[in-house]
Amino acid sequence: MTQYMEFEKPLAEIEGKAEELRAMARDNEDMDVTAEAAALDVKAAAMLQELYATLTPWRKCQVARHPDRPHCADYIKALFTEYTPLAGDRNFADDHAVMGGLARFNGTPVMVIGHEKGNDTKSRIDRNFGMARPEGYRKATRLMDLAGRFGMPVITLVDTAGAYPGKGAEERGQSEAIARATEKCLQIGVPLISVIIGEGGSGGAVAFATANRVAMLEHSIYSVISPEGCASILWKDAEKMREAAEALRLTAQDLKQLGVTDRIIPEPLGGAHRDWQKAIEAVSAEIGDMLAELGKMKPAELISDRRKKFLDLGSKGLAA
Repeated sequence: MTQYMEFEKPLAEIEGKAEELRAMARDNEDMDVTAEAAALDVKAAAMLQELYATLTPWRKCQVARHPDRPHCADYIKALFTEYTPLAGDRNFADDHAVMGGLARFNGTPVMVIGHEKGNDTKSRIDRNFGMARPEGYRKATRLMDLAGRFGMPVITLVDTAGAYPGKGAEERGQSEAIARATEKCLQIGVPLISVIIGEGGSGGAVAFATANRVAMLEHSIYSVISPEGCASILWKDAEKMREAAEALRLTAQDLKQLGVTDRIIPEPLGGAHRDWQKAIEAVSAEIGDMLAELGKMKPAELISDRRKKFLDLGSKGLAA
C-alpha cells in the first residue's frame, strides 16, 4: 500500500477513488467502470507529474525520508553478488546502523559500506534508524583500510539523519571516530565512490562521502544539519523548517551547482519508493560508469584527485 506524504493528499484522493471503483467492479461483475477508472488514472498521472516537477526543498526532504524508499540492504541485495558481511570494530561492538563487507559488482571485487535505517519497527530500532555510533565509523574505517590493502574499490551508500548524539556515543569518542573515518577516506589509494540514496546528514554522512565521486539520487538531500535543527537554532522554532530547507541548499540540484556532488541520478516519477527496480537500475548504471572512469587512475592519482576535489569546494557556484 502506497504511503502518501502530506503534499500528495490530492493525489491520494484521486488514486483512492480509482481503486474504489475497481474494487466495486470486482464485487459486481455487471458493473463496468473501465472508462471512469482510466480517466482518474490519467488525472492522477498528470497531477503526479506536476507535483514532482515543482518540488520545494522541504518536499524533497520528505521524499528523501520516505520510509518505503529502497535502503542500503535493498541496494546490496540487488546490485552485489557474493556479499560477505564483516562485523565489529575490533574494539567495542558491532554497530548495526552500519553494514558493510566484501562483494562483487558486475564481477569486480569491491568493498561496500552503508547506513541502514531498517524497514519496520523492529529493524529500525535494531539499526538505530541509521544513526551510527563510534563503533560504526570505526568498523567503516577498518573496512576501508582492508580494501586499500587489497586494492578493492570502495562503494558507500549514504542514508542517515546524522551520527547518533547519545551520551554513550560521545563517551566512546563519536567525533574522533568520524574524523578518523573521514581521514581514511582521504588516504586510501583505491577508487572511492559514494551514493547518497536518501538523507546525507552532517558529519555522519561526510565520514562515508569524502569520495572521488559523489552521486546523489534526484530527490535525496545532503546538508550540515537537518532543516528542523537549523530552524531551532536560528529561529528557536522547528516549524520554520521550510525556510531552513531553502536556506541550506541541500538538494541534489543545488549541490551539483556548488560542486559538492558530481552526478545526479534520476528517480522514477514520484520518487524511488514508487519503483524500486528503476531506481536501483539507475544507481547501478552510475556506479558502473564511475568505476570505469576511476579504474584508469593510479593510486597516487586517486588520492590527489580526492584531496583536490575537497580543497576546491567553495570555488564553484559562489555567484549563485
